[in-house]
Amino acid sequence: MEKLIVTNIGTIATGDFSKPLVPGDTIVIEDKVITAIGGKELAANPQDAKVIDAAGTTVIPGLWDSHVHTTIGDFAPRQSTLNYIDSALHGGVTTMISAGEAHFPGRPTDPVGAKAVAIVGHKSFEKLRPSGVKVHGGALILEKGLTEKDFEELKSAGVWLVGEIGLGSVKNPADAAPMVEWARKNGFKVQMHTGGTSIPGSSTVTAADVIATKPDVVSHINGGPTAISLAEVDRIMDETNFALEIVQCGNPKVADYVARKAKEKGLLGRIIFGNDAPSGTGLIPLGILRTMCQIAAVSGIAPELVVCMATGNTARVYGLNTGVIAPGKEADLVILDTPMGSIAKNALEAFACGDIPGISHVIIDGDVKVAKSRNTPPPVRAAKVL
Repeated sequence: MEKLIVTNIGTIATGDFSKPLVPGDTIVIEDKVITAIGGKELAANPQDAKVIDAAGTTVIPGLWDSHVHTTIGDFAPRQSTLNYIDSALHGGVTTMISAGEAHFPGRPTDPVGAKAVAIVGHKSFEKLRPSGVKVHGGALILEKGLTEKDFEELKSAGVWLVGEIGLGSVKNPADAAPMVEWARKNGFKVQMHTGGTSIPGSSTVTAADVIATKPDVVSHINGGPTAISLAEVDRIMDETNFALEIVQCGNPKVADYVARKAKEKGLLGRIIFGNDAPSGTGLIPLGILRTMCQIAAVSGIAPELVVCMATGNTARVYGLNTGVIAPGKEADLVILDTPMGSIAKNALEAFACGDIPGISHVIIDGDVKVAKSRNTPPPVRAAKVL
């Protein structure tokens, strides 16, 4: 039995919106899942366990990137870049969700080809996790001509995501709504492009389009361009219960508006974070951390709630057993502290100050994948294996 104990923790931010902070300074991990959270007595007899001294720093769940345009492996053709997933891992990201393999070289746009890309994307990442990151690839891009039987076949192959509607030939609610029904019937989670034409080939999507189509996730509600007005943002908030995705490669003013309005309306539990990269903006290894800083420091949202938006909120939307620090959850953790030179005293204060924290360790399924981030500033205090 593999066992890891993380002890001498200063703060545990759970990622659970109902209890974002919990007391305790020790987390016990056995066979890839968290088994206990409590005091130092849990580390009194480590026996064969590996022990990490967190040095009084903060532990949060592994971060989620809810919007990645993966292809195959750790390669981004749009930016001709290798190892971007590994770089994201060094920014604390342990789970990624494909929003559609739109940049697949020579991407076929007929129904048979669309299914083939989704199946190979799903099966490839299921078999090989780049740097250990839990990449959920193979998000079907909706193309005209797909039938209900196609969704049944995809389900049997393991595919369970629909990439953001609008990337393919299916762009309007009249065409999309029946396919969304077929997708839901077969257990898919559905994303929908929202707002302006962020890249060539995408289309403008209004609040009315989103409401009529009924996706699970309103992809980049903060746009690329602000093609939907702030009144339409309010309409999506008020008339739906869809997840509201804020992306780094979007409009920061609208992101601030969404966060403030969600707080005012009591809807912070619906907000999730993604990068929307690789994109024209580029690849942003610290994109999720940067968004967390903006929402905490500029929009005035408590940093422990911002952690929930980057972790547990997304896990709940996609129905996966990680993103929260609690017994029985997959042991994906980030150990981090205030960066050197910051006025903050800990990582949560750093987010509130707008400073990207320094990461000392990233853990996936109880296995240390990063022992020192090459991308974040160095932490004031660094955890260490005893």
